[in-house]
Amino acid sequence: MSLLSWVAALISGFIIVFALMPSLIRYFRARKEGQMIREEGPKWHEKKSGTPTMGGLLFIIAILVTTLWVGFWQGLLQPTTWILMFILVLYGALGFWDDSIKLWRKQNEGLKAWQKLLGQIVGAVVFTLVYQNEHLTMGLRIPGVGDWSLGIWYMIFVIIWLVGFSNAVNLTDGLDGLVAGQATIAFGAYAIIAWAQQQYNVALFCIAVVGSLLGFFVYNHKPAKIFMGDMGSLALGGALAAVSILVHHELSLLIIGIIFVIETASVMLQVASFKLTGKRIFLMSPIHHHFEMKGWSEWKIDIVFWSIGLVAAIISVATII
Repeated sequence: MSLLSWVAALISGFIIVFALMPSLIRYFRARKEGQMIREEGPKWHEKKSGTPTMGGLLFIIAILVTTLWVGFWQGLLQPTTWILMFILVLYGALGFWDDSIKLWRKQNEGLKAWQKLLGQIVGAVVFTLVYQNEHLTMGLRIPGVGDWSLGIWYMIFVIIWLVGFSNAVNLTDGLDGLVAGQATIAFGAYAIIAWAQQQYNVALFCIAVVGSLLGFFVYNHKPAKIFMGDMGSLALGGALAAVSILVHHELSLLIIGIIFVIETASVMLQVASFKLTGKRIFLMSPIHHHFEMKGWSEWKIDIVFWSIGLVAAIISVATII
């Protein structure tokens, strides 16, 4: 994969989103389809009510288009490329369904938990079967966590990994630009790792994501003109977990995606503490809301969280390559 193709993928994803997002924003505003803000959330978030959501629709399209045309040009449309796009589309479709229910019924509750979980599990199972078949066909063993087993236990791990991180990214998506910035850092890190392994098809996908998210960030930073919605966050989380598996460094995502881990842990600790003791550890969870309640601005939280994520990603990449 040449430097030219890297630049082409980055620019392609950026331009598609940057050029078309204003039209999508106008469309949603004309239909008065905007985000319903949680009643239990910070009161100052009420002014965000009505902001268009489902911006993830456009950056998912941009990722797919970019991956397909650059992949065709460079001869990188391999089975692992297709299963990455499959996870992105399936998890994005679940989020689209979830977002649509919220918008059309004018409520903040979308899909039932079991419906979302079932779809995520089906996607993870398909991903595992294709992934293992590809490696067995090539006569390869799967390193990393995959060394534990190529059977049912590894499939269970993949299910937990994809479901867990898709929901972790979804939980993190509570501030303008937070997930767009953090996901850009994470996919950028995996692009470098995949390139170093000569897994150029995976690197291409990651670069397409980075370019598309940079284009989205132009409209998603504070004050956000559009949100990515569950469609975007579930798709990014699932794809990020899938990439970590394909580069054979599954557990590296605990470091590269440390912000997503911390956000999820804060929710779990908050719920456990309240159920066991009746007391809350944080003023509000996920933890980014805790810092809001402490008086931090959204920009300050974003910058601090991105900085932590960037340092963690640099350390992880340096360790791996």
